[in-house]
Amino acid sequence: QVQLVESGGGLVQPGGSLKLACAASGSVFRLYVMGWYRQAPGKQRELVADITSSGTTDYADSVKGRFTISRDNAKNTVYLQMNSLRPEDTAVYYCNRRLRPLWGWGQGTQVTVSS
Repeated sequence: QVQLVESGGGLVQPGGSLKLACAASGSVFRLYVMGWYRQAPGKQRELVADITSSGTTDYADSVKGRFTISRDNAKNTVYLQMNSLRPEDTAVYYCNRRLRPLWGWGQGTQVTVSS
């Protein structure tokens, strides 16, 4: 079973930036389309960005132009660079496979955007 560990969250002012990282155990990481998801209080978890094994990316409209997903297959790690953060980006951020069956969820990393 692949284990996922997210990191890099924190408290940031509107307009600020953060870079999240998600490390996956095991050697199969490079085979899969990976996604970053987020869940705000009282809302369902949503996909915000995904990246294929070769680096093709896609983004939710709400983050397009502000967030950049990338991956390092040698390090089994996927990243999310978040710029121009807004209060509505406040959520717990998770990574996982883009397509089912999903792996078990990690603990996530909290991102809070507030002045």
